[in-house]
Amino acid sequence: MKKTIALLTGGTTGEWVISVKSAATIAQNLDADKFEVYKIMLTQKGWFYEPADSLKVEVDRNDFSIKLKGRKITFDGVFIAIHGSPGEDGKLQGYFDMLGIPYTTCDALTSAITMNKGYTKAVVQDIPNLHVAKSSQLFDSKNYDLDPIKRSLKLPYFIKPNNGGSSIGMSKVTNQFDLKAALDKAFKEDKQVLIEEFIAGREFTVGVVKLDGKITVLPITEVETSKEFFDFEAKYTPGVAKETTPAALKIEIRNRIVNIVTAVYQKMNCRGVVRIDFILSGDEADFYFIEINTIPGQTATSFIPQQIAAMGMKLNDFYTKVIRETIG
Repeated sequence: MKKTIALLTGGTTGEWVISVKSAATIAQNLDADKFEVYKIMLTQKGWFYEPADSLKVEVDRNDFSIKLKGRKITFDGVFIAIHGSPGEDGKLQGYFDMLGIPYTTCDALTSAITMNKGYTKAVVQDIPNLHVAKSSQLFDSKNYDLDPIKRSLKLPYFIKPNNGGSSIGMSKVTNQFDLKAALDKAFKEDKQVLIEEFIAGREFTVGVVKLDGKITVLPITEVETSKEFFDFEAKYTPGVAKETTPAALKIEIRNRIVNIVTAVYQKMNCRGVVRIDFILSGDEADFYFIEINTIPGQTATSFIPQQIAAMGMKLNDFYTKVIRETIG
């Protein structure tokens, strides 16, 4: 019997446009023989199902159901494809937990912690062979003192909105006189900002997922860009960055990476597919954790679809396994 799945897209941040593209990829690759899929758009104006042959239908948020042609439709589970808030920060997960509806992502607590880059680093920093960049966290856009930061951290810096994604609001600072402008830019995206020391090295990203009851590490992607860093344009504009999947790595280094990211997945109590970004520094000897994305992009140019293809699996089969593992 087919499972009825709500594919939830949209969101309330600048990442909503990526969410819509991710949902399009997912919708095209969900097995119609196994799933009856309803794409639900979440915006600041409301939650709606938009059938092709009629006006949009508002979701009843009391039980997350819709009424279509006189029939009430409830869902066996939710495939959450919202990047940023409220899909990636635990808000939706808490809502569905209260309703008893299973979903494809990490739980509410893990989602909330991993959305905060500073808190995530504090949790994972004790994992063997994992390093984190030295950093400072600011919580107030008006009352902060830059002098202690300048004394404790070495240039260059990376300035990041602590709860943001898709590299929106991020800057690289090579001159201390540019620090204030970079912080102002980041504070426009979030109330918390992370200042990190720059780590030189090769940049990578890798998907980790539990399939058939076993944690699986996807083929690793190396990311190279002509820009100063891997920003929003480099992530989502074809040709701006060079992405190599699988990355050219010695087998012993790859095995070490697999062990580290598996430990991150376990320690953060992850579910579904996540993506972990990291840098190999010092002749590939040191693994520097950057961040974990609990709802990674699924667009045509995104890393996860690339990595699934590299491991010889069809997206159709991959999404089926993810749903069976997380929803049942």
